[in-house]
Amino acid sequence: MDRGLESEPPWAADGPVAPARDERRGHSAGRDHVYAALDLGTNNCRLLVARPAGDSFRVIDAFSRIVRLGEGLGTTGRLNENAMRRAVEALAVCAQKMRDRRVDRARLIATEACRAAENGAEFIERVEREAGLRLEVVDRETEARLAAAGGVPLIDRQMDGVVLFDIGGGSSELVWLGFETMRGQRQPTVKGWISLPVGVVTLSERHGGLHVTRESFEAMVEDVAAMLKPFEHMAAIAREVGRLHMLGTSGTVTTMAGIHLKLPRYDRRRVDGLWMTSSEIDGVLAGLLEMTYEDRVANACIGPDRADLVMAGCAILEAIRRAFPCERLRVADRGLREGLLVQLMEEDRVWRRDAGRRP
Repeated sequence: MDRGLESEPPWAADGPVAPARDERRGHSAGRDHVYAALDLGTNNCRLLVARPAGDSFRVIDAFSRIVRLGEGLGTTGRLNENAMRRAVEALAVCAQKMRDRRVDRARLIATEACRAAENGAEFIERVEREAGLRLEVVDRETEARLAAAGGVPLIDRQMDGVVLFDIGGGSSELVWLGFETMRGQRQPTVKGWISLPVGVVTLSERHGGLHVTRESFEAMVEDVAAMLKPFEHMAAIAREVGRLHMLGTSGTVTTMAGIHLKLPRYDRRRVDGLWMTSSEIDGVLAGLLEMTYEDRVANACIGPDRADLVMAGCAILEAIRRAFPCERLRVADRGLREGLLVQLMEEDRVWRRDAGRRP
């Protein structure tokens, strides 16, 4: 294919959702393709561009920007103009990166803010007009399953089960993973999932994120715990399974990991895959509760963009920990985008069936 002659890339708003697969090349049809995954959430806009490599993939470009698309959404029910403008500007950067990298296959998703907003559909149309991207608004189950797919490589397969959670800006997903033996290997399988209509943006706007006391923090925890009550049966079943560990894929847990490691600046290589014990999490939380807003702004692993959101994320984590007690938590600096890339590459059969674990 002479990509230099293409008038529109295959992922653009005016192009097809996905190019036709070249059946003549069998399972390796997509091995030469460049893939992209974009996740527009309530708080962040994130992009990954990757090529298949062996039985995994190699990231060749990435982008992340805090856009706070859901700012004020909990109060008005609508996306405001400033938030939409910030998001469109970030999406335009993503579109240019995808053009520069000559992306062949992409999946571009939007989550809770666009699901919940009265003007969510209007915003999606605006993105097509101004950024040239066609976003797909996914439901909560799809979001939960994609988060699970992205975190699979970090699961301890010697355990009896895993509680995976993704604390977002406007919603939080929990997935209970068990194991089944397939082709002689223990493979994680989704046994159940739940989605909470609350994230770091919505919870901080509801309770306040600037000046958080122990009392206001506990009020946030109790707020989220009430949302978990309808799912107590799942928590009870998970506890009966045996040995469990938690797997957290969100900015909240990566921030806590960076603080725990006392990093002078955030370092994904040291954070992704880190194990933290329950007592270590307690220690980080106690330290955060002692911090002022200004202290959080000055912390290299938090900074001004997250200083008013991190305590809300910690409250959601604490509510989950109380519902699903586990001694160990594994930190994942990965999630929906990695799950999207896995899905696209598996659809194109770029990996051999016997290649082993997927990324």
